[in-house]
Amino acid sequence: MTSDRYEAILHWSKANDAYIATVPELPGCAADGATRREALAAVEIVIAEWLETAKELGRPIPEPRGRLMFA
Repeated sequence: MTSDRYEAILHWSKANDAYIATVPELPGCAADGATRREALAAVEIVIAEWLETAKELGRPIPEPRGRLMFA
């Protein structure tokens, strides 16, 4: 399974002074960055780590569902 199939939601956090990327389908999966690109690049790494850890622990991995939210 590839990490680029999960939806990432990107927003600016004034409190953190950073962009935050969250992945709703993977509980606790989030990353931040000073720029949008940095946040998205960081969350790709975190998604891969989330999936690897779930596999190692024998936990279920949700199938990517595609677009989940609408603006």
